[in-house]
Amino acid sequence: MASFYNNTSAGPGGSVNSGMYNSGGGMYGQQQQQSQPQQSEFSNNSNNMSQWQTPSSSTQQQTQYQQQPYGDESMSYGQPTSQQQQQQSFGRSSFLAGMQQQGTQVASQLVADFATGNLTSEKIGEKLMDGIGKGFGGGIPGLEFVMGSLRSYFAVDNRYVKRKMVKVLFPFTNKHWHRIQMHGPETINYALPNSDENAPDLYVPVMSLITYCLLCALCYGTAGQFNPEVIASVTTWCFGTQIVEVALIRFGLYLMNTSIPFLDLFAYTGYKYLGLTINILCGILFGLFENWGRTGFYITFVWTASAASFFMLKTMSNTIPTQTASTGPTREMMVIGFAASQAVTMWFVSQTKFL
Repeated sequence: MASFYNNTSAGPGGSVNSGMYNSGGGMYGQQQQQSQPQQSEFSNNSNNMSQWQTPSSSTQQQTQYQQQPYGDESMSYGQPTSQQQQQQSFGRSSFLAGMQQQGTQVASQLVADFATGNLTSEKIGEKLMDGIGKGFGGGIPGLEFVMGSLRSYFAVDNRYVKRKMVKVLFPFTNKHWHRIQMHGPETINYALPNSDENAPDLYVPVMSLITYCLLCALCYGTAGQFNPEVIASVTTWCFGTQIVEVALIRFGLYLMNTSIPFLDLFAYTGYKYLGLTINILCGILFGLFENWGRTGFYITFVWTASAASFFMLKTMSNTIPTQTASTGPTREMMVIGFAASQAVTMWFVSQTKFL
């Protein structure tokens, strides 16, 4: 029995065949012996063919890329992987969470100050700018410089806010329109709003715009037409109109070969929101009587539009230099045009549909 498994014999090619296969019949042994010369001949031919059939390195790399696609096989080339998408979504969610947390902290601090009677315009401006800076986390290039520039436009106090509101709504009796200059070593700087009531600020325009949008939403709500998109729609309409207005004013100043800082123009053109707030508030109050809402709005509009135009007239006449380009438009005509634009834009963004 052992010889059945261990009996070996060397073939012609020097190969060793087990007795089991030899005992199975000589037919298989002959076939294996005949196939060995063919295999050796094929191996010689294959060695000769490999010299010119060997693929180049670039072909091998292409084959490798085809066999092993980059990233997930289910993702097409050029598309972000699931890990990258998770990282991006995590970054966006972290940013929104940080902004929401800072907004909540600012709102809670303002409510606490209001409850204790310590809420002032200066604190509101400071907490607003601090909340925006901390919410972004300093991740945006140039944000620190922008925030530093905006802080000077929110340096207000209660005394300044009261005087500014009176000056915007009743500018006809005011005699002093020049800004206070502070001479520096190289350039001439101007005093901050809390020290100069003629200095432009963004606190009054921003708060007036927010109040105006909320009152517009109240009008829609009392008419049964309120939806969450009302506030965003009114804000976008007012803000877009103001951007176009500022761009046209800057173009007019360019034709006169002079310039005014962009944020100053944004502040000057934003004071009309205070008049719009008064208009819509009077319209709501007069609306308590039957069919008197729009009448009260238009009566108030005549005064506030005239006041805003006169305020812009006196401000621009004391801000634009007297020496302008001789070939451009005249200084007097441009100042009158800037003043008239206030009444036009106030009419354009007014909301009287549900008064």
